[in-house]
Amino acid sequence: MKGLAFFAPILFLIGSLLGQQAASPADAARYGQYPTDYKEIIMKWLDTQLVDAPSARIEWTSEPKATDYEKNGQHFSGYLVSFTVNARNRFGTYTGKQQHGVIIKNGEVIKGLGLGY
Repeated sequence: MKGLAFFAPILFLIGSLLGQQAASPADAARYGQYPTDYKEIIMKWLDTQLVDAPSARIEWTSEPKATDYEKNGQHFSGYLVSFTVNARNRFGTYTGKQQHGVIIKNGEVIKGLGLGY
């Protein structure tokens, strides 16, 4: 009887684990390769977008997530990454935290969100 009481919870856990399905990876043909180096990709892109990129204070608010985005009849598929930026403007003062995002596909930013786009 003690053996059954010991093995019952173990069998229950094994059964529940077998019942779970692993999340399928995003379709690489549609979204591109998952950007494991997304922070470097975004920082390189921000160098071309900000007045004083080295002074930027970035807080990452999400991991890359496969997404479809449409605006003004244009459609973008890729990985969405959200972050906040506090950077200096042309006068040298910090602008305060502002929410931004980008869509990355195949290792490059294809759409910026929140930087006047």
